[in-house]
Amino acid sequence: MNLRPTLAAFAATLLFAFPAAAQWELSSDESRIGFVSVKAGEIPESHHFKQLQGSVDASGEAEITIALDSIETYIDIRNERMREFLFETDEYPTANVAATIDMDALNDLKTGARGSVDFAGELTLRGESVPFETTLTVTRIADNRVLVETTDPVILYADFFEMTPGINKLAELASLPSITSAVPVAASLVFERRE
Repeated sequence: MNLRPTLAAFAATLLFAFPAAAQWELSSDESRIGFVSVKAGEIPESHHFKQLQGSVDASGEAEITIALDSIETYIDIRNERMREFLFETDEYPTANVAATIDMDALNDLKTGARGSVDFAGELTLRGESVPFETTLTVTRIADNRVLVETTDPVILYADFFEMTPGINKLAELASLPSITSAVPVAASLVFERRE
């Protein structure tokens, strides 16, 4: 199955841009993962997660964690309902992405240069682990910093993670005829090299 979902670990590709000599850590204050939901077939709304953690070690093992409780929809009751009925954060507090990075792929990327990177990993969400692949744009913004962005929005399908009942419950609680189960997701993530 060729799934193109969550972008949380995409910043792990920063190791493509530098020699493998140090650990890289996500700069959570400068990083963002957001998605758009569409209700009643035509009303889009933007949301994001406020708490992200991530690192890539010198051997190329990458891990990114999204705190699902940190969902921000700009409406308090909707935040609460997403935590309870969609993500079920009492049982599944985080989403996680793991990947092994080819650190030699973009070693020659210079400060200010950009490159396109094919990325493959595994997303674990609500107890379901699914392999995925996508394309990222990597920019070396300083000697020790890399910006990784989704080249195009990627699509997360709720049914791959058994989230369709939660979506239906949210629609019911909000008296909506529908909430679309295919969700565009985008990321802009900064990693810093730690000696």
